[in-house]
Amino acid sequence: MAGAVDLSGLKARAEQRSAPPARPAAQPPADGAPGQAPTAGSFVIDVTEDTFQTEVLERSMTVPVVVDLWAEWCQPCKQLSPTLEKLAAEGNGSWILAKVDVDANPRIAQMFQVQSIPTVYVVVAQQPVTSFSGVQPEEQLRGWIAQILDALRDRMPGIAEAEARGPAEGAAEPVPEPEDPRFTAAEDALEQGDYDAAIAAYEQILAAEPANAEAQAALSQVRFMARAESADPSAIAAADASPDDVAAQKAAADAELAGGQVEAAFDRLVKTVQRTAGEDRDAAREHLVSLFELFAPDDPRVTTARRALARALY
Repeated sequence: MAGAVDLSGLKARAEQRSAPPARPAAQPPADGAPGQAPTAGSFVIDVTEDTFQTEVLERSMTVPVVVDLWAEWCQPCKQLSPTLEKLAAEGNGSWILAKVDVDANPRIAQMFQVQSIPTVYVVVAQQPVTSFSGVQPEEQLRGWIAQILDALRDRMPGIAEAEARGPAEGAAEPVPEPEDPRFTAAEDALEQGDYDAAIAAYEQILAAEPANAEAQAALSQVRFMARAESADPSAIAAADASPDDVAAQKAAADAELAGGQVEAAFDRLVKTVQRTAGEDRDAAREHLVSLFELFAPDDPRVTTARRALARALY
């Protein structure tokens, strides 16, 4: 994403002002007042067009700034924002959450080329480096943030400094969520190698909660694990010999993916979509999409393959 979004307009707008804008009284500086420890609330800030330079761009030189673009009328935003605020407090200043009301600050939304909300960007060294849209489960967000910090820790000393401090004043100790017995049953079945039972358990969760992202991701993974365990390496040669056999192409793609040949598996199914029609084409496309679900949405291999699939379809 670096370079794809131009933030220079807001930066210049802020720099033209004769004096830096005052912070809202309810928002203390991220590093706390001189001689005082930072507080949990100081890691979540409301940003406007006037404060974007100091609160986002300048802070991003020290630690990552996660920009949450939201609006009061947006119900999904009201699900995502509290989770991000909780994680920011737990982060203890290793990253900052900057909240932007897009209705009140349209120029910021324009700069980030926002198409829908909620949309979240990470700004590092005054450049956006990654983003996502829509509501994400807490554990997925936690892992996403951890990956960002791991990638930047050596380059941004502020991350390690924040992590070395004790918990911020007013920060509550994270309370582990009680285990969901439905997921426990599925995981127990998986540990025993009973893929059918694990699949049935996740399907039961989704029957009651169709939008449960954790169960959806787990089901895709278990289904692939079941296929991969019985994958035949000779399936690749068999598929190459029968390019019009969609079932053979699906089996070969599974074998390639199980062997770590991700791009080859994706490319195989994209080409199958290109040269087939009707039910065969739908079967190849659906199998490819199911393989996408095994990876993070922003995985560059998935992004490239999605574009290739779109070209093959349209």
